[in-house]
Amino acid sequence: MKLSAYSDYAIRVLMQTALRSPQRLTVAEVALTFGISRHHLVKVVHDLSRSGYLVTQRGIGGGFTLARAPKNIRLGDIVRLGEESETVIDCFDGENHLCRLLPVCRLKSVLDEAAAAFFAVMDRYTLADLVKQQSKMRAVLGL
Repeated sequence: MKLSAYSDYAIRVLMQTALRSPQRLTVAEVALTFGISRHHLVKVVHDLSRSGYLVTQRGIGGGFTLARAPKNIRLGDIVRLGEESETVIDCFDGENHLCRLLPVCRLKSVLDEAAAAFFAVMDRYTLADLVKQQSKMRAVLGL
């Protein structure tokens, strides 16, 4: 399983925001720090704000800060925002016809079980767990 770029960027945005807290951060700063397109980050920051993870302020001196304490932001919830679904495989062919093996195949149930285990682990960790070594992380990122 591979996370989408969206999920990756959302986690990076939240990590850098936590490291800069309580100061505001801008999309341009995150883009520069990680070498990510500003265009891609705008949607991520907008969605994180709309979902209650960031507080944004427009205009001069604007930017964003965390809306919740890092210990209250579960990684599983962030990944769920960025992934289309928790389903690893759909049992359809290219024309949306059900797979002929569906009545007897167990692959979907095995993969669904694996995805549930993945999210169960992600739900055990928070943003605070990712930024425990704040001074080292700030040094590595040049913050």
